[in-house]
Amino acid sequence: MAVQEPIALGDIIQTKKPHPCGCDRWEVVRIGVDMKIKCLQCGRIIMLPRIELKRKTKKIISSKE
Repeated sequence: MAVQEPIALGDIIQTKKPHPCGCDRWEVVRIGVDMKIKCLQCGRIIMLPRIELKRKTKKIISSKE
């Protein structure tokens, strides 16, 4: 089940599977067709297509609205 609400810049999201460092929380640092997210534990930044990120997101933990 994918997240229904829109993901915005600065949101903290939780993914279904953890990063190899063990953390499953990410900060959204760029939005567009490709979304850039940053691991909150090790600082690694990755880019994913918006559709793939929505599919891999479990929930939005905090929103900067």
